[in-house]
Amino acid sequence: MRSRIPLLRGAAAAALALCTCAAFAQASIVPGPSSDPKCMVPWKSDTKFVKFPKKKGPYRIALVNGYIANTWRIQMIKTAKAYTSQPAVAAKLKEFKVVSTGEDVPAQISAVNNFIDAGYDAIVVDAQNPAAFGPAIRRAKKAGVVLIAFDNALDSQDAININVDQYGLGALWGKWLAQHLPNGGKVLEVRGVAGTSVDTDRHNGFQKALHDTGKKWNVVQVYGKWDDGVAQKAVADAIAVQGHFDGISAQGGDTGVVRALIDAKQPFVPFGGETENGFRKFCAQYSSQGLKCTSAGSGPAQVAVAIKTALAALDGQTIPQAVKLPLDVTDDSMLKAGTNYFPNESDNFFVGNSFPTCGINFSAQEIMKQSEGNQ
Repeated sequence: MRSRIPLLRGAAAAALALCTCAAFAQASIVPGPSSDPKCMVPWKSDTKFVKFPKKKGPYRIALVNGYIANTWRIQMIKTAKAYTSQPAVAAKLKEFKVVSTGEDVPAQISAVNNFIDAGYDAIVVDAQNPAAFGPAIRRAKKAGVVLIAFDNALDSQDAININVDQYGLGALWGKWLAQHLPNGGKVLEVRGVAGTSVDTDRHNGFQKALHDTGKKWNVVQVYGKWDDGVAQKAVADAIAVQGHFDGISAQGGDTGVVRALIDAKQPFVPFGGETENGFRKFCAQYSSQGLKCTSAGSGPAQVAVAIKTALAALDGQTIPQAVKLPLDVTDDSMLKAGTNYFPNESDNFFVGNSFPTCGINFSAQEIMKQSEGNQ
């Protein structure tokens, strides 16, 4: 069923907020470690730990996504549905709703507010523009709603953030490229979705890593929106205008980037990219022809860690205010068919999509049989 949560107004909204807040007090700062220290690893040594009063289940949880038109976000939605369909998880849920609002930031914030007004116990969000979420964060806190952000972190102590080191990932690509281009050179940087913290952090890490080498770089930027088709066109246009590049870094849509090189009959160059199966297939196929690759990132299964953390918070467990997830990293010399890439599976699948320390490990078949739509 498609989710259309009505916006409650006036006294009705206020009464619901007061009722929810009275039934579910706000979190308290408590000593660590977390109740699940192998999975919920604190971001830094001084990260604080919080504990919400235990609430009686089963729970109502909503996932509010923004941008949907790329492989990572589609797989993320499907992974969330696969995770919440597992019997042990489903038993804890009264309702699980999913809504994607596209690039419309006010629409995403409105969706979060609607779920708060409707009395949901927790909201998991991949924020389209984290800087715009201040009022929604305050409303969630006042209503006693657990707010979990993943992928695009929220700059607030009143939300739980779950992410990989996105800045560090950009730096990893930059350092790797610098090692393979000892004399510097002209580099194409294929960015993600403008305005998101992921794009900004990865870009800043990449640029800083190149700058710190002291080499001469000419970096040309295009936006690929983490999407194969968009990235392929953006790269094709860049090649048409700029000609040859000495190296490439792409935040996503990497399979499309390689296709653009092939279509333009450009020689392969060192390429630092994400963990798409299609990209790794190309890296394995063309490594001997110059397509040297590093493939690093965090799979869409981080949404499952976010839901797991939301359930832990509602169960009254101790959790960090910021959870740091590990990166999946490999290069063309370590690619092994059937292990870290899958020649017979779809190109449109992010391979680094498991977090064994959290008990989260899905096959492509489990994920792809799910739908990507709202529910």
